[in-house]
Formats: sequence, C-alpha cells, structure tokens
Amino acid sequence: MTVLCASMRRKIHHFYKSQTACNTTLASAFAALLLAACASAPPSLPPGLRPGLPPALPTETACVGGIVSAPAGLAEVDDPDLLRSAVGAPGRGGLCSGKVFVALATMPLYRVWEGAGPDSAFGRWWTLIEPEGPRDAYRAANAICREWSALDRVSRCMLKTGARVVIGPGQSAQCNAGLLAQSAVNQVYVPNDSRKGLLWVEQCTPGTPWPDGAR
Repeated sequence: MTVLCASMRRKIHHFYKSQTACNTTLASAFAALLLAACASAPPSLPPGLRPGLPPALPTETACVGGIVSAPAGLAEVDDPDLLRSAVGAPGRGGLCSGKVFVALATMPLYRVWEGAGPDSAFGRWWTLIEPEGPRDAYRAANAICREWSALDRVSRCMLKTGARVVIGPGQSAQCNAGLLAQSAVNQVYVPNDSRKGLLWVEQCTPGTPWPDGAR
C-alpha cells in the first residue's frame, strides 16, 4: 500500500503540470480525494501478521531428535487414535512425533509434578529415566511451561502390563514467558485420567521434594 501511494503522488504531480487553467479546480478536488485515501491507509505489517491478531505460532515441520527403540518390556503396536492424542502442533506442547508401544510386563516410569495440584501426581507425561535437576534445565529439555507445573515433586510408578503408551521427542511450547523449543529428549505419554479413575500406573512411591535443593 505504501508503494502504491508513493506512485500515486508522483502521478498527481505530473497531472497538475499538464492541466489547463479551466481544469485546475477539478484536478485539485480529485487529487485531494486520492491523497486522503493514502493518509488513512493502515501501515504495512510484517509478514505473517494480520491487523488485530497475535503473531502466528511457530510452523516447524521437522522434529528435533528421533524416537528411541522399544525399551525392554515394550512392543511397538499400531494405534493412530492414541498417537494423535499425544502429538501436538508446533507451539502447543506434547510430542513432535511418536510411536505407540504396549507393555508386555510392568516397568518403571518417573514423573515430576506439582505438589499443590491434587491430580498432578497421576498426569499423562512421564519419563523412562529418573529425572535430574536443575529444574529450569529439566523444564527446557521437556518443554514444560512454568504456568503448567511447578515441578516440585517426583514419583516412581510401575506401568501396568497391557498399558499402551506413546514415546517420542518433545514438541515446542509457547509459554507466557516465551517459546520453549523442540527437544530431542523422549517423553512418555500415558493416557491416565485420574478424575475418571483411569490409571495405567501402579505401585507408586509417595511424591518426594524435587530436585533436592537444585534450582
């Protein structure tokens, strides 16, 4: 729009020079209308932005890192619905990509959660290895926004035989404080729903303070 208005101004200048005296009044009125339209035009916006809308979410297409091979006690299965539940769009968290596995035997999983949340201990996001601090490093490695969890407790549970889980690298997450990038660290999605009494983990340890004084 800015380029168009600049071109119009140049044309108006030449138009004036070519007019006879009897057409000057009409030319002036026409020019005033064109210049007023340019003055009221909205400023140009950067690519990807539209008036009145926030910046677009990230649009990554390739994932960082790969999916681990089936750990002992797990076998890969086909379950498109469960996979869709775990994989998120860029900026939305979840997994960037994943594979579905079924537990052939019980196996340990770990979860860092928020002590103030009554349902936080049995959420859906777990790890295959025992979590280590510092907290901010763990948050970045697993793309967990501060507003999602305080990450101040840790538990160890056993995945039930027959449970289906999704494992894969983390998707980016748009947090209040900024964007957490995709991560190569593999996370485990367990379709728990504690409010409905649906739990695929058992023999859980009591939540202990985490990360043992690290920040």
